[in-house]
Amino acid sequence: MDGEDDDVVVNEAVVRGTLPEALDAVVWDGLETRSPKEPVEDVARALRRLVSAGSEAVEEDCYPLGSLVTRDGCETPSAAAVALPFVIALAADPAMGVRVDLVDLLAAMHSPALAGEDWSGAWALLADPEPTVRRAATALPVGVARLLERWRVEADPTVRLPLLLALGEAASGEAASGEAAPEGAGEPAHEARAVLADVLDGDDPVLWVAAVHASAKRDRELPARQLDRLIEVFSDLALRPRFESVWYTPDIETPWTREDLVRSTAWLLGHDPEVELSFTVRLVESAQRSGDAALCREALDVAWRLLTERRSVEAALLPLAGGLLADPDGAVRLRAANILAVLGPAAAPYADRLADLLDDDASDLYLDGTVRKIARWALTRIGDLRGLPGLVEQFRAQEEEQGRGYGIGDPRRPSTHDALIPLRAHADTLLPAIRETIRQCGARRGATRSFLPVLEAWGEDALPALPDLIPLLADTWTSTPVMGVLRAMGPAAAPAVPAVLTGQVLDHPGNHHFVAYTAALLGTDRDAALRLVGGAVMRAKEPGFGPIGELGGFGRDAAPYAQRVRFAMEGSTHWPRLTAAITLWEITGRVEPSMRVLEEFVLPIADGGDGFGFFGDALRALIRMGEISPAIREALLVVRRSERRLSADGGYPMILHDAELRGLIEKAIACAGPGAAGGTP
Repeated sequence: MDGEDDDVVVNEAVVRGTLPEALDAVVWDGLETRSPKEPVEDVARALRRLVSAGSEAVEEDCYPLGSLVTRDGCETPSAAAVALPFVIALAADPAMGVRVDLVDLLAAMHSPALAGEDWSGAWALLADPEPTVRRAATALPVGVARLLERWRVEADPTVRLPLLLALGEAASGEAASGEAAPEGAGEPAHEARAVLADVLDGDDPVLWVAAVHASAKRDRELPARQLDRLIEVFSDLALRPRFESVWYTPDIETPWTREDLVRSTAWLLGHDPEVELSFTVRLVESAQRSGDAALCREALDVAWRLLTERRSVEAALLPLAGGLLADPDGAVRLRAANILAVLGPAAAPYADRLADLLDDDASDLYLDGTVRKIARWALTRIGDLRGLPGLVEQFRAQEEEQGRGYGIGDPRRPSTHDALIPLRAHADTLLPAIRETIRQCGARRGATRSFLPVLEAWGEDALPALPDLIPLLADTWTSTPVMGVLRAMGPAAAPAVPAVLTGQVLDHPGNHHFVAYTAALLGTDRDAALRLVGGAVMRAKEPGFGPIGELGGFGRDAAPYAQRVRFAMEGSTHWPRLTAAITLWEITGRVEPSMRVLEEFVLPIADGGDGFGFFGDALRALIRMGEISPAIREALLVVRRSERRLSADGGYPMILHDAELRGLIEKAIACAGPGAAGGTP
């Protein structure tokens, strides 16, 4: 390569010679890279590295240059214009080893700031002899006219398909702006639409799907109108290999599979929830009939996404998932069990089928958990006692696993606290195994810590575990959460006070105060406890204002601190403001001004806000108050009618948290009095 002569524009002058000679002629002074920390000389160094590597160059050789001359959200680096002709020359050189990566780099470099540069060499790559280079070049903004010119002569199916997709993308962008077309060629965007229309009327099913995708940006209702044929094409097992033999896109190294296209087609239908759901359900039903496990798995993955996003899909997915519990494919059964688990009591008609799966160890390479573990969780969600045996042991083993991984939005095993906290009514059955776990694991093993939030939520019902908790106060890993459990147990945990006072906590003032508050709250001297907590509130400085929330437990006895609590409420935001507002009502019994503050955390949810944690706390306070304001009532009616899940988490917590908050909404609306619960849940 070093011996070949090229014409390269260097600092606005044409230099004849080899690329190394052309690089020597560059004046880099005054030019900048993407980052002030990277000297511009590194651009020349990165280019020389590529030139030297030649046919032996690998993808990693392009990384340094890409990080220097692409904009990545910032202004185009001035060095990019000088580097551009070198990158084009390298990409056009048949002897280079990373031509596709260099074309990708050109696509990343293109920006309005470089629009005036000479890109003709890059546009020529669309006609390169190498199909992979032509395919990568479809990502370049060559314009509709050039894409059409290539479409008329392109014969390689692995290039025609991405070319068609690029035509659809470019035509939708140029239809309004109007690209100047060669004389006699007609209006390019119109011609591109004609090409898409011809393919849509053609008999190549895979290219037809590509035309649907390519046309959807301009005509978003097209996929819905073509729903029947989309389902027919995706359900044809004979066509499955054809997708990954021809469906390439420049931004992804590997070909798209049929399953990838099912997923992306569902996204195209997202603006019409009913059609998107119909597409998903019909694919599952078709896959069942044909025994197409791969299609069924992918359609169920789409169904899971819909389930985490919208409440209305539950009724359609319940019988679908129930019917799949006996599917011969274990990965299908796993997905079905996950759907039934999050649907909770609604899945009761399938309890016997779930119980039959308690010995089913089928799994999926890409999902967390096995069928039997999810089936056990589903039974507990239904309220079926057959799910209780072995449940604690299952979560102990889960917590002791090494290297557990999962996608945050995918079906997965629940956390220990999500699964066990709702089972408080069965505490007497589950506590022996939990206590045994704590005794065996001690303070330093993760299984112990995972059960402590469960015991805290169970409160007094967890009292039999008190003797097993006291030793944990001597270890900094567990002492603070154990104190939270003791507080939840209430005065009955008073025998633990000496151990609390001698407990080991990390050396921080907040921790030492927490120890003192805990001991006081568990003790019998209520007045002394109030003086301790109240004094801390009076002495506290912003932003926390001390343990204000602790005052609420003293009720009207804490009224002397009302002025300080109100001061904290009026001088803070977010959680401190909400906590102070709730506490002010608890210690004074006066609804205002607390109600106005609670409105701040309720009303935004009706407008699409996502402060769901604050929202839940506000709802619980309103339910305890026993009344709501007209503004809150109207907001809650709007939220009640909304389709979205009231959760910002991914995966199953979206559904569980949504159900919890909607239950609180119903209770809060009931506080408005008879006739206030109008509207459809």
